[in-house]
Amino acid sequence: MLTDSKAFSGFSVNDITKAKSFYAGTLGLKVTEAHGMLHLHLGGGGTVLVYPKANHTPATYTILNFPVTNIDAAVDDLGKRGVRFESYNLPDLKTDARGVARGGSGPAIAWFKDPAGNILSVLEGE
Repeated sequence: MLTDSKAFSGFSVNDITKAKSFYAGTLGLKVTEAHGMLHLHLGGGGTVLVYPKANHTPATYTILNFPVTNIDAAVDDLGKRGVRFESYNLPDLKTDARGVARGGSGPAIAWFKDPAGNILSVLEGE
């Protein structure tokens, strides 16, 4: 029954206007708005629903990952756009001064937050 459904994911924010400015302006994503909610149109053809929630609590995990071919270039570009990167103290990853974590079994990754406090990332490898 759901095999052919065009499923999508979603997450909440506490301020749709700030979210739209961040996702469209800062990150440069195509964003449409309908019924007080946002649709993020991702490069791979998928969409993500962003909806307002008065008692929003930021996710404590990464809600959206952006694969990039060159993480250092992506971090530099996003930094120029005002994005601040997080630093997590993880035993198998070493985070450099710019916020890029390397090591462990996964790709190089850098985490950052949207205006609502949700965690996003850029990670190397497409």
